[in-house]
Amino acid sequence: MRSIEEKIGYSFKDRSLLETALTHSSYAREKSGGEYNERMEFLGDAMLDAIAGEELYREFPGREEGFLSRTRAALVCEKFLFEVAGHIGLGEYLKLGTGEEKTGGRTRPSILADAVEALIGAVFLDGGYEAARKVVLLLLEEGLNDVREGRILVTDYKTALQELLQAEGISAENIHYVDAGESGPDHDKMFTVKLMIQDREEARGEGKSKKQAQQKAAEEALSRRKYAF
Repeated sequence: MRSIEEKIGYSFKDRSLLETALTHSSYAREKSGGEYNERMEFLGDAMLDAIAGEELYREFPGREEGFLSRTRAALVCEKFLFEVAGHIGLGEYLKLGTGEEKTGGRTRPSILADAVEALIGAVFLDGGYEAARKVVLLLLEEGLNDVREGRILVTDYKTALQELLQAEGISAENIHYVDAGESGPDHDKMFTVKLMIQDREEARGEGKSKKQAQQKAAEEALSRRKYAF
């Protein structure tokens, strides 16, 4: 445990919080019956949004809200958090159930991105906002440097699509994301969303959350329309 603390620059007063942050639901259900990291993931997600938003607001005082929103989305998306997890070798510390272990859970982007958020939540519970802020800024350092140097990629496909459609005269009121079902067990659900533009189905997306599925649908719509985004 000390090695992961060194990598994030924070030492826990209550090590049980770190243990929980690294425990996947599959492990808890199969082996321990104890706590797992989904609640911490929820908290860490909120902290990550707030801290990334605050940092961008302070660093880019002249930039508009659209830029700030898109950039924050790029910094907190699953793809980037998966890269963060790889940089600190987070996968090797996770406690996984037998099934997840056999099917490559230690390298699965969704599990690793969720674990990063849970880790941030655990730091907040243990040391408060300022401790969480220091850890988040350390983890986001490479991404923030990319923003400063103009290399960040747009990954908020919903916003990018909405802006392009509005330029065509299609208002936000005519863009809807409609739930189209869910599948899988409670601990590993997959959600499907339909993207409706002017009452016509434009694309579908799937993801581990409705938010992710909406982004996938918007990405597919952008790809089909061959927009440069």
